[in-house]
Amino acid sequence: MRLTVRIALLAGVALLVALLAREGTAILTPIARAGWVLLWLVPLHALPILLDSRGWQALLKQPVNAARLFWIATVREAVNRLLPVANIGGDLVGIRLLAAEGVDAVWAAASVTAELLFTLFSQYLFVLVGGTCLLSLIGMVRSASDVLIGLAASLPLIVLFGALLHSGAVFERLEKVAVKMLGEQMLSLLNGKWTALDAALRSLIVDWRRGVQTMAWQLAGLFVGTLETWLALRWLGHTVNFEAALVLESLTQAARSFIFVVPAGIGVQEATLVGVGGLLGINADMALALSLTKRMREILFSAPALLSWYWTEGKRELHHVRGSGRV
Repeated sequence: MRLTVRIALLAGVALLVALLAREGTAILTPIARAGWVLLWLVPLHALPILLDSRGWQALLKQPVNAARLFWIATVREAVNRLLPVANIGGDLVGIRLLAAEGVDAVWAAASVTAELLFTLFSQYLFVLVGGTCLLSLIGMVRSASDVLIGLAASLPLIVLFGALLHSGAVFERLEKVAVKMLGEQMLSLLNGKWTALDAALRSLIVDWRRGVQTMAWQLAGLFVGTLETWLALRWLGHTVNFEAALVLESLTQAARSFIFVVPAGIGVQEATLVGVGGLLGINADMALALSLTKRMREILFSAPALLSWYWTEGKRELHHVRGSGRV
């Protein structure tokens, strides 16, 4: 897995460098013209994460302080966005941090796994809306129908994944694989509890009220997150309507999720924005300027979350060492 991630990272970086080299310094012109106003994208990003955390809260059997859950959600995203963890490391960190808040480790792991399933369905619906908007905006049936065909082809995989989790005994049957994927830290929390984890996960998936509530919050977060793309383009000097921003946001997220093995979607995000932007009348240098703006926001928002996580883990380890009498 690590080798795959490294190869994917190198391929993504190579693609990014090629795109940037082709457009040259023209990419920086709209960013320089926009200036400091782009920094408003950093606090704005807290809103979709807050909505996502509310959806996660709906899956938790034990009450968790809303502020703490929001912080854990920011750390989850920061780990997945900035570290080479193939988009799963953040979720494992989320389980660990949730368990540290006093939530039973089994239910913490079940809530994260169930939320990932509901996120797939939410993103599917979001991309479906984006594909429909693309069809109405460009009037090119062939290009838009390709998107819709791709969506239709991917739906059975999502349904199969949901059915597999619903059937039960997934973690119990695949214990060795689960241990390898989750790592030693999760093994210490969940060792010997795979049957209980399967039961907890199944109970969350069949609770359709919780599922609908979670997906409603997730979809709200996705649509609010589109404001980032809409405002960024407006500040960069290329005003588009909300529909076009929705197309860009939804298809970019779909590409990053589908090619999840590439850390931070390096190269994937840029290629998608250039390709889809071209259909919407957005030239390549503006699309790449938009991508760099999004990267800037990712770093400025996620870096403090990562630092706070490192500080929390360091403090917890120091407390553990002092308690064991080794200091």
